[in-house]
Amino acid sequence: MKNIIVIGGSKGIGKAIVSSLLSSHKVTNISRTAPEESHENLTHYNCDVINDELPDLESADGLVYCPGSINLKPINRLSIDDFKNDFEINVLGAVKAVQKYLNILKNGDKPAILLFSTVATKLGMPFHASVAASKSAIEGLTKSLGAELAPTVRVNAIAPTVTDTELASKLLRNDRMIEKMNERHPLNKYLQPEEVADMATFLLSDKAASLSGQIFEMDCGIVSFKI
Repeated sequence: MKNIIVIGGSKGIGKAIVSSLLSSHKVTNISRTAPEESHENLTHYNCDVINDELPDLESADGLVYCPGSINLKPINRLSIDDFKNDFEINVLGAVKAVQKYLNILKNGDKPAILLFSTVATKLGMPFHASVAASKSAIEGLTKSLGAELAPTVRVNAIAPTVTDTELASKLLRNDRMIEKMNERHPLNKYLQPEEVADMATFLLSDKAASLSGQIFEMDCGIVSFKI
């Protein structure tokens, strides 16, 4: 039974990852809100990763950084502060978590770090300038850390398309928008958080022992295909 730290595991994809891991791992959830479920394998710390000191922990075999943003505006409506805020939550928070827990991860059992990007780094999308810029930094961070920490700690990232979470609720707020979102994807669907959690669980596991420095696009075909 491994010890996995999940930053931002109370909502959305993070919540699904925590639920997926709990049956076979001990999970430490660090987030601003308490999780809805309780479990003997779950420990929760109330913490804002940007503004608070992260808790001291004794051991870890995996680290997942889930916080993110979907700040969609035309470039002339994006302020410099918008870019700074998106970079802080998407990138600097991840760096802060990695720096905090790297020493205990290095002493873990086949440890792994998992970060999150977006399909918008590969597929140019209007109004995505800020989020795509910060998530592109995550992809660079993933590859650099993967090289630096090999062979001790594996580092990978998942780049999902639109996922049915509270964060993406404005993009899926009525039946017509849901229909259009399905139509945009060649597989005629977008993601459910449980699908992303299954991929995350695999990448944290020993079954993914040969994978590091990789960006896994869960795109429902939107980047891969032109149909």
